[in-house]
Amino acid sequence: MEKKDFHVIAETGIHARPATLLVQTASKFSSDITLTYNDKSVNLKSIMGVMSLGVGQNADVTISADGADEADAIAAIDETMKKEGLAE
Repeated sequence: MEKKDFHVIAETGIHARPATLLVQTASKFSSDITLTYNDKSVNLKSIMGVMSLGVGQNADVTISADGADEADAIAAIDETMKKEGLAE
């Protein structure tokens, strides 16, 4: 299992557009990918799940991947988070 912590810096947090980008990125991989925030975990491939967490600015989230392509999945999600100015 690969895991990475992120600190959300985007003013709007992980709202509709960035959530969609993260879901699209996660959906490219076969691994199970989970977003954890405030002790709640959701499937990162589910837009409704991600939106239901209501992740705001300055939130700390953990993304974990478990499967054959887990390292590639975490790397791609990390790249998306940074490229979109979502997290550091």
